[in-house]
Amino acid sequence: MNRVVLLLLALCAAAFAQAHGVASGDKAFIEANRGANLVPYMYLGAKHMVTGFDHLLFLCGVIFFLYRLKDVALYVTLFAVGHSTTLLLGVLNGWHVNPYAVDAIIGLSIVYCAIENLGGFRALGFQPNKKAAVLFFGFVHGFGLATKLQEFSMSQEGLVANVLAFNVGVEVGQLLALGVIVVLMRYWQATAGPVRHALASNVILMTAGFVLAGYQFTGYLTQ
Repeated sequence: MNRVVLLLLALCAAAFAQAHGVASGDKAFIEANRGANLVPYMYLGAKHMVTGFDHLLFLCGVIFFLYRLKDVALYVTLFAVGHSTTLLLGVLNGWHVNPYAVDAIIGLSIVYCAIENLGGFRALGFQPNKKAAVLFFGFVHGFGLATKLQEFSMSQEGLVANVLAFNVGVEVGQLLALGVIVVLMRYWQATAGPVRHALASNVILMTAGFVLAGYQFTGYLTQ
């Protein structure tokens, strides 16, 4: 099987176990420290994005058929604007959203990408605006990030600086992860992989999204 398909399978499996998880050591750091800690919070933001497999699966789906770097940059920028906005506003303004509901929608954002890549919306007779959809789901992913920070007793001392640093770290982590994804996709595109394996790859994405959404929705009903 194509190596990129195997990578997607591995990411899918990891997504269920680690989506939006925060390590116990990171939790202890967040709750124990006072004042501005810019570098540690940048590190935490970057680590969270690099290991946030639901975010990465969404990005894989978004750029699946994008061959020009300027198109990749456009959609990734829309996603970044969306999740940066709701991450910052959610934490700083105390906007609380049910984490299970948010993560369920994040799972469905992966499903959206798979349906879009397979032309499913056209078959149903309508076509959502992809740019608007990516921006919207960026807002949702940002709320997902915010809900995790809100689970901890963050000090009000240096809160704004720390949240901004965390957001900068998220963007750095996204760029690092995206660089790896783009290199792999470029290699795959050179072998016509997306065309030959479009169905299998996007079925994997869709399955991952539905399982993640179902898992979170079950958590919402049983909380």
